[in-house]
Amino acid sequence: MIERRLFQFHFENGSSEGVFHAVYAYRNSDGGFGHGMEPDTASPESQPLFGIMALETLDEVGYLTKEIILKDFLPYFESITTEKGGIPWMFRPKSIYPCEGHFKTVKEWAALSTTAPLLGILEKYKVDVPWMRKAEPFIWSEFERIKNKHIFCYLCVPRWLTFLNHTQNQDKAKKTIKNLKRWISKKGVICEDKSDDAWGLYGKPHRLNYATAPENILCSLFAKETIESDLKELISRQREDGRWDTWYGISEGTKLEWAGIQTLWVLKVLKNYGRIEN
Repeated sequence: MIERRLFQFHFENGSSEGVFHAVYAYRNSDGGFGHGMEPDTASPESQPLFGIMALETLDEVGYLTKEIILKDFLPYFESITTEKGGIPWMFRPKSIYPCEGHFKTVKEWAALSTTAPLLGILEKYKVDVPWMRKAEPFIWSEFERIKNKHIFCYLCVPRWLTFLNHTQNQDKAKKTIKNLKRWISKKGVICEDKSDDAWGLYGKPHRLNYATAPENILCSLFAKETIESDLKELISRQREDGRWDTWYGISEGTKLEWAGIQTLWVLKVLKNYGRIEN
């Protein structure tokens, strides 16, 4: 339903309020979000990642406000903050529901790819709370620790950029962005083999995974001709029923859910590059 409401918002002049109600259907009494908000688990418990997804979605459609952050989101995130100052990526589900294997074995320690976007959004909306004082040193230390280890993950990099674009410490941010560009440019990061069925999917990113729009800060990494080539290939991969597929999912049902997420992502990228007819 979230993808349907986002499609309506981006392509059918739908309201941001519809997106808000779809997102909040996944909200728990502890202030977190669960219930299979991402198809990797159907477990009802709140997951830090799902809270970040909710924030990002409301921000995407212009519904998020400082008041909503402080009232509906921050208490939950403060309650799960570790001693290091960050929030975990996810927790192991406590109930018996289908889930991907990484949920069962996840390390429940603070993570860069949830803490960074949270602090970035707080900075963007001019929130000023004590939580931020400890989170920022943790984020910078994590950038230094992991370096280029997760650069292949095009889901992580945009979340890092949320922080880097909005942090007040722009000197450090510019240095880190320079490093990101250098790491992404290294041979083997971008999948050049368009005959590979996994081209553009997790672990084998194409240029558009990083340069999702012409104004994206990472777009300058790539020549216009290579962007055009990837756009052409991306368009050609649409299935007859309209979807863009992904190999990912623990069942045929969750594969279809991921296909819906993938299709919406592709359509937004094509719209950003002026490839969607009005």
